[in-house]
Amino acid sequence: MAEKKTLAASVRSGTGKGAARSVRREGRIPAVIYGGGDAPQPISLDRKTATQLIYAGHFLTTIFEIDVDGAKERAIPRDYQLDPVKDTVLHVDFLRLKAGSRLRVDVPVHFINVETAPGIKRGGSVNIVRHTVEMFVPADNIPESITADLSGYDFNDSLHISAIKLPEGCKPTITDRDFTIATIAPPAVEKEVAPAAAAPAAAAPAKDEKKK
Repeated sequence: MAEKKTLAASVRSGTGKGAARSVRREGRIPAVIYGGGDAPQPISLDRKTATQLIYAGHFLTTIFEIDVDGAKERAIPRDYQLDPVKDTVLHVDFLRLKAGSRLRVDVPVHFINVETAPGIKRGGSVNIVRHTVEMFVPADNIPESITADLSGYDFNDSLHISAIKLPEGCKPTITDRDFTIATIAPPAVEKEVAPAAAAPAAAAPAKDEKKK
């Protein structure tokens, strides 16, 4: 299940690029909470705290109870914007989570028993087709990851989504096929270099001229 954390925020009055730049000059990051049938709520976050949360990983699958000047909102990050040069956080979008709601998220795939797979023990390698799976999940039961078990997989075997036990209430957005998550590839075999063709036989000596 997705991790749950608390996050302090402050209401911000202005919107637009000018207001956002003003918030950043104050050492904070502009953000917004939207969805759930309510009007968007512009907020600001402490720059250091937000940066640490984003770069710690799993940010987009973490549920936050956001304390906006004493009023609490339950939300999940949907996107964040980074400066293309400095990689500093510029803006964060949060989606409100209402009881009983469902949402679409990319859930990471966690692979286990890779080293014990027969194909890996014989020198093969894992070809990961999907590092994440897009799924519809309950807002109150967002999985942190799903587990792909490679036990027993040999050369050219494929692990499909049907082989993974999904958390209750979770369903892939792709429903028309049993799509592939990973395959086991055999070791690459170098082709033998064909021996160089034998040099053509030396030209036969010219026949003696006929005697006159």
